[in-house]
Amino acid sequence: MEKQGSYLTIASRSGGLYKEKGSKFLSFAFPVSSREEAEEIISSLKKEYQDARHLCYAYLTGSNRDILRTSDGGEPRNSAGRHILGQIYSKQLTDILVVVVRYFGGTLLGIGGLAHAYQKAAEDALCKATIIIKQRYAIFEVQFPYTGINDVMKIIKAESLTVKKQLIDSVCSMELAVPEDRELPVTRNLGILHDIHITRIQH
Repeated sequence: MEKQGSYLTIASRSGGLYKEKGSKFLSFAFPVSSREEAEEIISSLKKEYQDARHLCYAYLTGSNRDILRTSDGGEPRNSAGRHILGQIYSKQLTDILVVVVRYFGGTLLGIGGLAHAYQKAAEDALCKATIIIKQRYAIFEVQFPYTGINDVMKIIKAESLTVKKQLIDSVCSMELAVPEDRELPVTRNLGILHDIHITRIQH
């Protein structure tokens, strides 16, 4: 179950298979962190399986699960992509791409049959995947005078924060990855330091 400040995704690529009336549905699930990564994998699979009749998919990513796309890949509208996405939602996953490749077996399945087949193929790939919990992070930029660097570093060490970027000068600047469930106490502790400016730059 997803906890506050965390989310569910899969650890690595997995695959599944579903057969119906001669048609073969190959399914693949991939962990992805962005739209660009998902589209790159889709493009690669289209080249690898260019002899297949259809390639359908759904992906969901973003800190608020707000980046999503589905494709019916030439199948009748709403017969494939949204049913693949439904399997992603049913397992409460994000940062994931599921692709189903269909080799036509000569028998038409109809809308209902297609929907069932794509759902079962996606389900098989996800059932074979290892589901993991990952931490959500917010990115903050902190600016402070060099004289305050020791106090800032004490908080970074105490909270085990990740410094993504830093500039050490008379005025210092750092980008910190802060676990969402520690956001309030971390920003409160930083905020009481002298002459420090804190800006949230990514959620």
